Amino acid sequence: MTKSNFALKTNPGNFFEDFSVGQTLAHATPRTVTGGDVALYTALYGGRFAIHSSDEFARELGLPRSPVDDLLVFHVVFGKTVPDVSLNAVANLGYAECRFGVPVYPGDTLSTRSEVIGLRATSDGHNGVVHVRSTGRNQRGEIVLDYVRWVMVRKGDAAAIVAGVPSPALAPALKPAGLAVPSDLDAARFDTGASGSPFRWGDYAAGERIDHVDGMTIEEAEHMLATRLYQNTARVHFDRHRQESDRFGRRLVYGGHVISLARALSFNGLANAFRVAGINAGAHVAPTFAGDTIYAWSEILDVAALPPRTDIGALRVRTVATRNQLAAAFPRRGPDGKYDPSVVLDLDYWVLMPR
Repeated sequence: MTKSNFALKTNPGNFFEDFSVGQTLAHATPRTVTGGDVALYTALYGGRFAIHSSDEFARELGLPRSPVDDLLVFHVVFGKTVPDVSLNAVANLGYAECRFGVPVYPGDTLSTRSEVIGLRATSDGHNGVVHVRSTGRNQRGEIVLDYVRWVMVRKGDAAAIVAGVPSPALAPALKPAGLAVPSDLDAARFDTGASGSPFRWGDYAAGERIDHVDGMTIEEAEHMLATRLYQNTARVHFDRHRQESDRFGRRLVYGGHVISLARALSFNGLANAFRVAGINAGAHVAPTFAGDTIYAWSEILDVAALPPRTDIGALRVRTVATRNQLAAAFPRRGPDGKYDPSVVLDLDYWVLMPR
């Protein structure tokens, strides 16, 4: 796809040469999150975490009601950025320094701003990699999510020269002390009978691996509903006609869809991981398509106390999602350093869990 020579009132999206380091983007269309969004999120991914399912469970912990699932917040904040950042994307490549802030509740209105922090042309000259830091805030200006992502974006003019700016230095992992813990939440009253698992923070150890056992098949209608629901208008997900002439010949499933599926699958083994507090790193290793069945396994990378809190601890978890292959073999990288062909997602993140 190339830029049009005509003056248009429509938005063609930014191409790689349209970005500059330091550029700020105020994304359009603030979004009020409703109970309908929560219901549709559950219908799409089947999450069973009790704190997101029951107002009474949440109130028992001191919250006013069930908070919105953290990854639903991610979808909404991310979706705002697409028309300006990744409408002309080839692929979303990864995430880092992703911090979730104050809880979001139905009725909150979210908006997003981004800053371009890195640019790098690809060796073939047809595309470039854009690093952006995006920040989502609620109607009170409080941060609900702050994260970095990098995305490969097409050039509109193949001859355009873009001065490369080194990719920013990113922290390999968030420090546990910097994770946001809701101040009004008292996990000492966490009901493990209602949550579905007896295992608390102290029952996990670094190095432990968990096969989440279950699998979910992605239907064409589901991933298309998700892209519309979160207003992710990237053409690689939306436009079947154009994608038929692309290298894969079909639409790609939105990467966030796979993240949410993996998180939902992780309930079987991590049912009391009631909040995703941060994402250290994430990579969409390979594309996913309608008809693929997603499985997942997790490894506990670290077990961290959160002083002065004595009711809550943090687990650093790496969840690997596979397509069309059971996770019991724990596939990830082979001896040659390359990912197993079945791996589609490698996500390193922090979760909060009652002690």
